Amino acid sequence: MAWSWRYEGTNGEPVDGPGESFGSQADAESWIGQTWRELAASGVTSVALVEDDRVDYRMSLLPVAE
Repeated sequence: MAWSWRYEGTNGEPVDGPGESFGSQADAESWIGQTWRELAASGVTSVALVEDDRVDYRMSLLPVAE
């Protein structure tokens, strides 16, 4: 099983990003924890964790509104 991230812009449209692939969900989550700021600065507003072709979950990279 391969894990990867799908990158999305403001309207949910696909955005280019690193083509990383991971052997485990934990490795993928650790990587996004280290790189989300750079991704957000490049226009990525949300990511989806994908296992093979199945989306496991989506996560926003935008700051939480107060």
